[in-house]
Amino acid sequence: MDNRINDIRRTIRALRVSMREAEAIMHEQINRDEDCSFVAQEVIKMRTVMSGLVKERTALGDNEPILVNSFFIPRRRSARKLAAAVPTVASVFRPRLVARV
Repeated sequence: MDNRINDIRRTIRALRVSMREAEAIMHEQINRDEDCSFVAQEVIKMRTVMSGLVKERTALGDNEPILVNSFFIPRRRSARKLAAAVPTVASVFRPRLVARV
């Protein structure tokens, strides 16, 4: 029975990573104003599978949290340019290192 719990935990971990990747793809499609219904349906299917696995895992008596490494996708810069930083007196007149020969 312990092997079954480990298999379920491994499957849940892999499914979470796949869900995060699919959600990132879906958000990119939304940002490009594209149709994301296919990816959204796949995410819903993954969630139903996840729900069944969690119920089975709980029935087997495993209540420990499953940790997943962070899957971070940085956001793209906004279309608006940030205002250029105004130079300050300290940044213009700071001492510079000069090599002496």
